[in-house]
Amino acid sequence: MDMSSLWRTPDRGTVRDIALVCLADALVGASFGAIAVSGGLDPWAPIAMSLLVFAGGAQFAAVGVVLSGGGPAAAVTAGLVLNARLLPFGFAVAETLGGRRLTRLTGAHLVTDEAVAFTLRQADADRRRVVFWLCGACLFVSWNAAVAVGALAGRSLGDPGALGLDAAFPAVLLALVLPALRNRDACVPALLGAVIAVAAAPFLPAGLPVLAALAGAAGWRVAEGRRR
Repeated sequence: MDMSSLWRTPDRGTVRDIALVCLADALVGASFGAIAVSGGLDPWAPIAMSLLVFAGGAQFAAVGVVLSGGGPAAAVTAGLVLNARLLPFGFAVAETLGGRRLTRLTGAHLVTDEAVAFTLRQADADRRRVVFWLCGACLFVSWNAAVAVGALAGRSLGDPGALGLDAAFPAVLLALVLPALRNRDACVPALLGAVIAVAAAPFLPAGLPVLAALAGAAGWRVAEGRRR
């Protein structure tokens, strides 16, 4: 596919929607970098995490566990569990990644909820391929640039607790999951996980209530699947 075809394929509506999503993600990325640094992390930590992980929900969960006193193992596990949803997403857009190993590895790193959603809206293979790479690349650049800006500005914010920023991580995570709660099949295990987390918080070290909640929600889904 030549470059002229590359830029002709996406329609204006799709390009506009991708730009709006990039803007929204940039705002969230800037808050992630700022809150992580104001909470006590060095600026390189959220920047490196964004480059290497590139998954907003998992990054918020992992850093939230660390800032609340949890260990690295709990933080990594929380991020991995949240990122597990990207595995079927990868299968859904596998045909758009091409056959070369380096291309597929790069494409796998750019798989996000938004990129997959825009890709699957397209009718033909060429359009899906272009939209995936366009959306994935734009999101990667805007997210990482915003995280870097937020991280560099984070040291000037002072005490995150005094500003109420310590509540930002759970608030953002809640905003990320709210759309999924419209589905009853997702709502029940989410509520079960919330109850488990709240009940376990007084008794378990920081980070472990989140893992207990994820385990409980996953167990409910497995049991429900067997029942059906």
